[in-house]
Amino acid sequence: MSTIIGTIQSIRRYAVKSMGPQEINQSIITEHGILGDRAYAVIDQATNKIGSAKMPKKWGALLGLSSAYAVEPHDGQPLPPVQINWPDGSSVLSSAEDLDLRLSETIGRSVRLITDKPEEVSLERMDPLAAEETIADIGEIMMEGRFSDYAAIHMLTDASIAQLSRLKPNTDFNPGRFRPNLVIQTKEGLSGFVENDWVGKTVHIGDDVRVRISDPTPRCLIPTQPQHGGITKDMNVVSAVLEHNKLAVPILENEELPCVGVYGFISETGGIRTGDKVMVE
Repeated sequence: MSTIIGTIQSIRRYAVKSMGPQEINQSIITEHGILGDRAYAVIDQATNKIGSAKMPKKWGALLGLSSAYAVEPHDGQPLPPVQINWPDGSSVLSSAEDLDLRLSETIGRSVRLITDKPEEVSLERMDPLAAEETIADIGEIMMEGRFSDYAAIHMLTDASIAQLSRLKPNTDFNPGRFRPNLVIQTKEGLSGFVENDWVGKTVHIGDDVRVRISDPTPRCLIPTQPQHGGITKDMNVVSAVLEHNKLAVPILENEELPCVGVYGFISETGGIRTGDKVMVE
């Protein structure tokens, strides 16, 4: 039996890992998630580590940039160039000769933009719960086919954002802080962290797409950091989530972590658009 949850409020595609998204009205969902999502990444030329704002001291500057495809990508076709936008209003295409230099100046060390994943992938993540600076390498769980840390798609409901805002009214819980692919507008009468109940179930989106929900989404330091779109630094965000929604995360050996939203894997592909109905089975 399927239960109607709501509709798609927004679709967000992150062409370059850890940069701001491009909001789109429709998308093809492949086995890897939203077509073109996290198809590009920045890599450190000295260490060969993938750039991830989960290490904000090293890569936080990426969050101030945004990325958008110059033309829409098509499944089975070569990736089109991506346009990278800086806070000063300037932009550079990925096909430009000076792009890597510009990115290196922004990051503060030699980096380059890539689309092909190295044979050995290394990606670091700060532990937001550790009393001291603790670094974990999560490259082993990075998804095949793109530069996603783990799952094919990340979903978040407006009910969870509203719940956090009620619990901590002086904290800015802009949904963009949490970097979801899909923001779901829940139907009237649903409240609280509704996604918590989806783990282990299947979410139906529109006519064709089916998503198997695997885990609640553990929160790192990114939601606390300044980001593209006017999001300012607020260290209370993750502490509020820790206080009110700490959950066991299966992929991380059921470690209990502050969580908002859910991760999923695609069981049936197809097209989606804003306004599509979302149901849970």
